[in-house]
Amino acid sequence: MIILFLTNFFHTMVITQLLQQLGLSDKEAAAYLALLEMGTGSAVSTIAQRAKLNRTTTYDVLKMLVEKGLIIEYKRKSLHYYEALPPEKLQSYLAEQSEKFSRLAEQAHELMPELKAHHRTDTKRPRIYFYEGDEGLIRVYEETLTSSEEILAYASDQANQDAIPWYFPQYYARRAAKKIPIRALFPDTPKDRERHSRDAQELRKSRILPKQILNFSPEINFFDNKIMIADWKEKLGIIIESHEIAQVFKQTFELAWEAAEKHHNKLMKADECGSTQKPATRSKKRSRR
Repeated sequence: MIILFLTNFFHTMVITQLLQQLGLSDKEAAAYLALLEMGTGSAVSTIAQRAKLNRTTTYDVLKMLVEKGLIIEYKRKSLHYYEALPPEKLQSYLAEQSEKFSRLAEQAHELMPELKAHHRTDTKRPRIYFYEGDEGLIRVYEETLTSSEEILAYASDQANQDAIPWYFPQYYARRAAKKIPIRALFPDTPKDRERHSRDAQELRKSRILPKQILNFSPEINFFDNKIMIADWKEKLGIIIESHEIAQVFKQTFELAWEAAEKHHNKLMKADECGSTQKPATRSKKRSRR
């Protein structure tokens, strides 16, 4: 009995965390999962009890879920009931959010000339911008799509996909469509090897390094006069604008890129040898009695 309770508890906790990674707040995730499990329309008090939420808070949470199109609200005998829509609606919601960010990025790009014309600042002094949460991190990645040159990157697609899996496939496609090339150094993980295999179609050159040499989760990009830092563990995105600082980091990246070649080639050669080498067969001698 205790083991079954713990298993269900940890299973619910994992699903709730995954829903939060997909953009729901912790309370939204708890209420949404509770409604999915109940299956039928339920009153606010029942939902609050099942999701372990304050009743007053639950009203606001349910309102947000209705606005996101994940649940429906209806009235019966003067009482308000809420019911979860099929889980496929969550996928539709995420697709809509992805399209929304794409449109906003395009609108911001069109507005840049006018905004820059109104922006007065000391161009010699570095400017640093901080952005928090998943939306803030997406914002700094959208900034890289304004690059007028090849992006240089220390990156890990494993960390990216673990954080916001719905965003990055379309981000890679949009960057390639804009004809913005990238050179990247990846740690040796399954996701990063998969990303490396798609270099040609995603307009990228990458080199894989052993994890004992390069192992990290934050991504760092260098482009134009900017440095982009995306820290998924801290949920923090940073943009640094400085020509001199960017140039220093670009030069150090070039040194790292050259040094990485021998390690990358060694890994690739080991893979080739492993795939072509045939296992030796041993002949068995029959013992005579």
